[in-house]
Amino acid sequence: METAKTTALRFTLGKQSSMAPEPDDSEPRKREDGDGDGDDESVRIDPRVRLMYLANEGDLDGIRELLESGIDVNFRDIDDRTALHVAACQGFYDVVQLLLERGAQLDTKDRWGSTPLADAIHYKNQDVIKLLEKHGAKPVMAPMHVRHAREVPEYEIDPKELDFSNSVEIDKGTFRIASWRGIEVAVKKLGEGVVVDEDKVRAFRDELALLQKIRHPNVVQFLGAVTQSSPMMIVTEYLPKGDLRVFLNRKGALKPTTAVKFALDIARGMSYLHENKPEPIIHRDLEPSNILRDDSGHLKVADFGVSKLLTVKEDKPLTCQETSCRYVAPEVFQNEEYDTKVDVFSFALILQEMIEGCPPFSAKQDTEVPKVYAASERPPFRAPAKRYAHGLKELIEACWNEKPAKRPTFRQIITRLESIHNTLGHKGRWKVRPPMKCFQNLEAMLRKDHSNPSSRSSRSSTSSL
Repeated sequence: METAKTTALRFTLGKQSSMAPEPDDSEPRKREDGDGDGDDESVRIDPRVRLMYLANEGDLDGIRELLESGIDVNFRDIDDRTALHVAACQGFYDVVQLLLERGAQLDTKDRWGSTPLADAIHYKNQDVIKLLEKHGAKPVMAPMHVRHAREVPEYEIDPKELDFSNSVEIDKGTFRIASWRGIEVAVKKLGEGVVVDEDKVRAFRDELALLQKIRHPNVVQFLGAVTQSSPMMIVTEYLPKGDLRVFLNRKGALKPTTAVKFALDIARGMSYLHENKPEPIIHRDLEPSNILRDDSGHLKVADFGVSKLLTVKEDKPLTCQETSCRYVAPEVFQNEEYDTKVDVFSFALILQEMIEGCPPFSAKQDTEVPKVYAASERPPFRAPAKRYAHGLKELIEACWNEKPAKRPTFRQIITRLESIHNTLGHKGRWKVRPPMKCFQNLEAMLRKDHSNPSSRSSRSSTSSL
């Protein structure tokens, strides 16, 4: 009597590995073992392959029966895939839970390096993702993972090159200092715990897309990113002098010349963003802690986490958890249409704070301030009039105008600030110029000569020679 044959241990029904290469449609598909119609009685389907088939179908009772018969829950086919991989692809929560209860290994990788969690992330099976993470699964594939090496972006950084051994948190805990190829850099991580949060992943993608467009001395420099593994990261230049918020907390009110110089740095960076082609870039979170100081004492605009292109429509308004309410124009939080002039409004508040020495409406809670702006109130001018150089107060008032269309552009702001800066420079030169001692000395000599005829005659004889 002929012995029945056992099929090859491969399972190809249902959704495949998230990291498997695309099939070549130019070649005819071979019939895979295990996909037959059962007419050939001499072929017996291996019960381990049947386990994967039932995981694909979501058959809880059938899976339970097979496991109770002694089938290994962690059986791997020739592609190193398990029943847990299959169930994660299909999004069968109950099947995944059963397999885990029966000892299924969480982080097994198939021949392409994909884990059950990576498959669940790829197919957006949110409940299964949370279940796997609850049991301790760690993502190995980032949401921006590409299938082919040629598709890896040029800016991609190998995470092994980033040394966090002496890392410390900077900038509201979002960024960390790391060492990369011999220099210190700032690294913004998209935490592993939020890798499946579509809103945060989309914000990460948007920020990365914007940073690639930006090259300006008054905007923080983008160096690269980690997108092919988790956690994903954005790497920018590190400015050890810290942000403007820390500087203002330490210095208080700035001298008018310093305030105007800083304002010009901010305005130049923002003008570059607003004049980006083909679409302006709106920062939307322009405030002191998002403005950094470089080694030369100049400022750079940073942190584009909530920035957007002008034509991109928002599904929902910003919240105070995403940005600082104290510096944001009222039209943003009132969910009205807005444009680049929201950044001009924020700029006015920063400029006034540099002169006044305290944040706008500092006595109020951050969440209360938008209502004050919506009621057409603006922070009072309390500093002595001499601290506001000629035209500076008028510029601030124009920038926070209730009607966005009446606010100046940053190009216009730069022109006005340069004029104010030149005026301050002239005044400074007159003030610091020492007394004209040469004339005073000459006057003293003349008085001495007048009282001493002999010296006068001696000098006249010398001059005649």
